[in-house]
Formats: sequence, structure tokens, C-alpha cells
Amino acid sequence: MAKDIHTVDNYITGFPPEKQEKLQRIRETITKNAPGATESIAYGMPAYKTDGKPLVYFGGFEKHIGLYATPTGHEKFKMELSAYKQGKGSVQFPDNKPLPLDLIAEIVKFRVEENNKNLK
Repeated sequence: MAKDIHTVDNYITGFPPEKQEKLQRIRETITKNAPGATESIAYGMPAYKTDGKPLVYFGGFEKHIGLYATPTGHEKFKMELSAYKQGKGSVQFPDNKPLPLDLIAEIVKFRVEENNKNLK
């Protein structure tokens, strides 16, 4: 991945077509479930914020797509994510399996709600 990527569109188009489709579907899932979220590039990957606070990140890799919903997002859904390889605050969705878009939507909604609670 080039280091001069400044938009999510540029980021996604840097991948082969099959990966682009999956990345775009994750992007659409995030934006649908986090209306008003700010989209940018951070840590070299697509990043989303609500109320100026990190929401989720995602990234394309050779054999998987990573989702980063901070440790709280992963902790809340640890049972649902248990079928996937994980790290602290990250989960890997392998390219050879369907994306769990419904689960991703639930994680995003949880993070939006969490960010909203932290405003009060």
C-alpha cells in the first residue's frame, strides 16, 4: 500500500477488484450504521470518528480484512468474534469466507452508542 493515500476511495482502489468489493461493503456497512461519522485515513487505513472520537478502522491485507473497533468493541462481541483470529482490539476476516456484515453493523452501532454515552 502506498504511503501517500489520503482518501478512502484511493485506499480501496489500491487493491485487486475482489478485495475492493469487500472493502467497499465494509465501508458501506459502517457509514450506514454510523450516520454522520467522519471518514478519513489514519494509521494508513480507513478510519471513522463520531464526535471527534475514534469509532472503527478497517484495513485490507493479503489474505484477510482487519477490523479495529478498539478493545471495547471486540470485548462486547467476543463470543460472536470467537471464530476469527483476533488481537487486542482487532479481528481478521479471512478472504476465503463471507464477510459477517450483520455482525460488523452491530459492532459499529455499539461503538456509536458508546461514543455518544461518553459525551455526557
